[in-house]
Amino acid sequence: VSMKTRPGTTPHTVRVSAPRKMLLLFETPAGFSLFKVKDEGKLEDAEALQEAFSTPEGAKKMVSMKAFSKFDNTAEALAAAASMVDSKIGKDLKKFLKKHAEGETLALADAKLGGLIKEKLGIACVYSSGVMELMRGVRYQLNELIGGLTDADIAPMALGLSHSLSRYKLKFSPDKVDTMVVQAIGLLDELDKELNTYAMRVREWYGWHFPEMTKIIADNMQYAKTVIQMGDRATASDHDFSGTLDEDVEQDLKDAAVISMGTEISVDDLNNIKQLAEQVVSLSEYRIQLYDYLKSRMNAIAPNLTVLVGELVGARLISHAGSLINLAKHPASTVQILGAEKALFRALKTKHETPKYGLIYHASLIGQAAPKFKGKISRVLAAKCALSIRVDALGESSEATIGVESREKVEARLRQLEGKTLGDAAGVAKGKESAKKHDKSRDAAPALLSAPKAYNPDADVSDKKEKKEKKEKKE
Repeated sequence: VSMKTRPGTTPHTVRVSAPRKMLLLFETPAGFSLFKVKDEGKLEDAEALQEAFSTPEGAKKMVSMKAFSKFDNTAEALAAAASMVDSKIGKDLKKFLKKHAEGETLALADAKLGGLIKEKLGIACVYSSGVMELMRGVRYQLNELIGGLTDADIAPMALGLSHSLSRYKLKFSPDKVDTMVVQAIGLLDELDKELNTYAMRVREWYGWHFPEMTKIIADNMQYAKTVIQMGDRATASDHDFSGTLDEDVEQDLKDAAVISMGTEISVDDLNNIKQLAEQVVSLSEYRIQLYDYLKSRMNAIAPNLTVLVGELVGARLISHAGSLINLAKHPASTVQILGAEKALFRALKTKHETPKYGLIYHASLIGQAAPKFKGKISRVLAAKCALSIRVDALGESSEATIGVESREKVEARLRQLEGKTLGDAAGVAKGKESAKKHDKSRDAAPALLSAPKAYNPDADVSDKKEKKEKKEKKE
């Protein structure tokens, strides 16, 4: 706006800044789009926005397309989407906003991203419930607002981008997927229960025919194999059990088969018992394979944790937390009592002592400790486990260097505690002199000790008269 001036003075111009317009940043699988918001007053009224975006004509009255930045390929779309998920500004988005949104107010769906844009680009950003309603309306009428795009075009783009983004989010290799460990330890525990049930059923069922065999063979696997091989107890002497049983056990079995008090059973019953025994054997063999698989997975996923507490305890900790990342977020105090939540809350409710250990109790290091030291060792072990878990979850090394060092420190602490106990048992207090008994017969000389007083045999004999006098005085 130019103003007239008096003669002899220099003319000057006063610039009046135009009010900032609001732009809406919207991400699509095809590219970034900027919409100009025509009616900002309706942002506070959710019902009015819903009514406006119910038809394409109403949507076009609310917003209009200002600029669109198309992705050239899937890799570019993936990079942009990954940046948006992590609330970061990609290079393409930065160029796009500098070109089309400088000096304007930008409405977007991520408050954290808005803070970065304001800090780095100097563009004012808005994030509110009204903006979210506006986003919902634009998403509903997206094809009409952008133009030239249909659901048939958008759907495959969105599907491909979502698959690529899911693969990108797995930043570690497939060997690091802890879901396999969670499933494997769950299956292993279920197999143990089923195996125990099946083995007890075989013993009970075959015990009607050969009850003495239950006490002779304690191992369930050997029992099932013997049932399959022997069948009827009358044929026990005809079979060679050297591949399954020891010589002494085999001889005891054959001797007991001759004088057994069991009942006779039919061939059909024997066949059914053998089928169940075969199930026990096959499940036992599969359990061994599953344990080897779990062992290899744990060594790949969490080598440091495995060195400290073993494969089974480590896998149960990961399973209980849900994932290795979730377990890494827990402090050492939580790792220590993980699995004992019920006892913890019961103790808090009844104001009793809280538990000292949960799943970590089954670790070999705690098993080696004496009962009175288990609480101290579990606390030390949990602290080392918390560090090892974080290295396994977030570190890049696949070697158990920290785990080995931590285990040595826990073992040293255990030896230190046991050493203190041995010292107390021997009557030697570390760093302190033993207290001397007070002796009246020794003089209180500061430097030299006098010899003890000579033995007086007359002091052993008591006079009867003296005793009588004492009694009379008491009376």
